[in-house]
Amino acid sequence: MTVAELNALDRERFVEAIGWVFEHSPWAAERAWELRPFANIESLHAAMVAQVEAAKPEEQLALLRAHPDLGTRARMSTASTGEQAGAGLDRLNPEEFERLLALNSAYRAKFGFPFLFAVKGSSKHEILAALEQRLHSTPEQEHREALRQVYRIAEFRLRDLLAPAVSA
Repeated sequence: MTVAELNALDRERFVEAIGWVFEHSPWAAERAWELRPFANIESLHAAMVAQVEAAKPEEQLALLRAHPDLGTRARMSTASTGEQAGAGLDRLNPEEFERLLALNSAYRAKFGFPFLFAVKGSSKHEILAALEQRLHSTPEQEHREALRQVYRIAEFRLRDLLAPAVSA
C-alpha cells in the first residue's frame, strides 16, 4: 500500500489499515485521519505522533500499558512478536530470561507500565543494558522516553507497511 492509497481510504478502512501501529490504540490513527492527505510516511507519522502528544495523560498511559513486557509472549500482537524475535528476545538463555523477567518486574513496579524499547536493529544485550540503565530514570524522564520509543516503533511499522513514494 502507498501513502496515496491510504489517503483515499474512508475513516474505517484507514483505521483498519494502520490503527495497529500504535499498539492496541487505533485512536491515534482515527484522529490523524482528519489531517489527510499526507505527503509521505514522515508526515503521516508526525500527524499520528501529534495525536498522541495531544492526548490526555490517561490515554498516553493506556497506550504505554498496551505494550507487552519484552521477552514474554503474553498479550503480544503479531507485530510485537516479530519485532522481539528479530532482536533475539525469543532466544534468551535461562539466565538472560530470568534477568529480563526481574528487570521487567522492577521497571513495571517503579513506572507503572512496561519497559518500552524499539528493538529493531538492537541486540538482546543492548536491550538488557538499556533496561538496567533506564531503571535509574525519574518517572517524568521515563514517561517521555517510553513515548519516544513508542513513536520509533510506530515509525518502523509504518515504513514496513507502506511503500515509499516513488519520484518521477
